[in-house]
Amino acid sequence: MKLIINNASTSSRLLGKNEDEITSVSLLIDGGKIAALSETPITIKSVKTIDAKALFLSPGLLDPQVHFREPGMEYKEDIESGSKAAVKGGFTAVVSMPNTTPTADNADTVRFMVETAAKKGLCKVYPTGALSKGLEGKSMTDFSALTSAGAVAITDDGKGVQNNALFKQALVSAKHLGVPVLDHSEDETLSNGGAIHEGEISKKFNVKGIKSASESVHVERGCDYSLETGGHYHVLHVSTSASIEAVKQAKERGANVTVEVSPHHLLLCDEDIAIKSDGTLDANWKMNPPLRSREDMLACQNALVEGVIDAIATDHAPHSPEEKKQPIEQAPFGIIGLETAFPLIFTHFVKTEKLTLGRAIDLMSKNSGAIFGIRCGRIEQGEVADLVLFDFAKISDTATWEQPTSTPVGIKAVLVNGNIAVLDGSIINKSAGKVLYGPGSQF
Repeated sequence: MKLIINNASTSSRLLGKNEDEITSVSLLIDGGKIAALSETPITIKSVKTIDAKALFLSPGLLDPQVHFREPGMEYKEDIESGSKAAVKGGFTAVVSMPNTTPTADNADTVRFMVETAAKKGLCKVYPTGALSKGLEGKSMTDFSALTSAGAVAITDDGKGVQNNALFKQALVSAKHLGVPVLDHSEDETLSNGGAIHEGEISKKFNVKGIKSASESVHVERGCDYSLETGGHYHVLHVSTSASIEAVKQAKERGANVTVEVSPHHLLLCDEDIAIKSDGTLDANWKMNPPLRSREDMLACQNALVEGVIDAIATDHAPHSPEEKKQPIEQAPFGIIGLETAFPLIFTHFVKTEKLTLGRAIDLMSKNSGAIFGIRCGRIEQGEVADLVLFDFAKISDTATWEQPTSTPVGIKAVLVNGNIAVLDGSIINKSAGKVLYGPGSQF
């Protein structure tokens, strides 16, 4: 299929240049790739053409942390429904976590994810493999078998690895395979079965709290082990000022450490948790790590602006409405975020001039992909046509807690492999999000 996009605006940064100026671009898509780029409109008879005047052309976004619940928990989410949410939010690729049922601790389960995504996924789905068997933190999985089956990283996400020796060995083994170790950094002896952040709100509502140190002590551990082994340690969903400081110092010392932050930890704190009509806290606001203090939230914002943060991740983790209706102490951790992430970042960081548009998109595309060696994030001739057309005059997050799946406005079109997957919020093409460039395909 051939397609022309004419008269779009974009950032020169996204075209592979050093500056971050807005410029005009037209392009020809052929065979799923960008076949030609031009500063002036392209005209070819009988080729479908989109006039993108007043629209912004971006590379497709990549989310480095989602929880698509298939196999085993499809009542919460499956690969098809998760990928629909992804493309409606401008994401053309995601990295999925291994806490499924069965756990992705073996090659067969990883292959199942790859094959199911190729059949049903509207976006590209890159699975990860479990660090320990059954996510039990006792014995390592076969990293080589997992990566050969398609895993792009190793992680026990959903749980923190409590065994220090096991985590250190994982960094060494993963290093030999050239993949990162992603860590849900949580010392369970310090989180102690809590439901929200330990602070004034937990005390006021008599809810057991999760100490900030439960995260930071494991982040400090990971940074130290990365320095010692040279292994790539990636901090999932950072949420505390102490964790950020540990990462900052480790990077200054030359550690192979990267870190992501989620929109909810950037924009919300424990003071924002909704109170139900019966006077108890709303479990829809329960996630792990929890919403932290206002000081922690501001530290996350500053780290993003200052360049300490490498990527933005949604930590999209759906549950059934029935599960989230339980009291906050019993309800599962997790919220959704694929459809709200970009509008939130654009509204709160780009429009306020805390981030340039090009840098914000890099944090949600090229930088995210680089963690896994995945090629993405640039609009260049020969690259796969994973693209988004934004209407920044209309961009807005329309979701509410009552209607969490409400589609954002201002995402005009999303293209996956050159095919229009979404147009004006509606699914157009359910063709598979086939991976054309895999891990290790660098620019």
